[in-house]
Amino acid sequence: MIGVINTGTYYGLYLLFLPHMPYLAAHVVATALSMTGSFFLNTHFTYRTRPTWRKFLLFPLTNATSFVVTTAGVYVIVDILHAGNRLAPLIASLAAVPVTFVVARVIMVPKGGTGGE
Repeated sequence: MIGVINTGTYYGLYLLFLPHMPYLAAHVVATALSMTGSFFLNTHFTYRTRPTWRKFLLFPLTNATSFVVTTAGVYVIVDILHAGNRLAPLIASLAAVPVTFVVARVIMVPKGGTGGE
């Protein structure tokens, strides 16, 4: 559910910024903003752990692979397949969801932990 909320937030921000900047810039800004909300939602609901500065600073690593996969996907969809820039990030982000979950779990929940720190 958090992934759906995060994707919706990202996509809404992307559409908000799209008329004002190039599509890749809109993608980067929307990603950065939605990542902050995602951190707090994931710490509270998904992993049931306390948010800390360390986790907050490491959390972008959880999205690094996702960001690369999504950015490459957006580029391929828009510039190579010429499929348009409105739905491209939504389509590209679907492939990155499982990878992001696994990496986030490693950062948020210590080895052998349940997340409740």
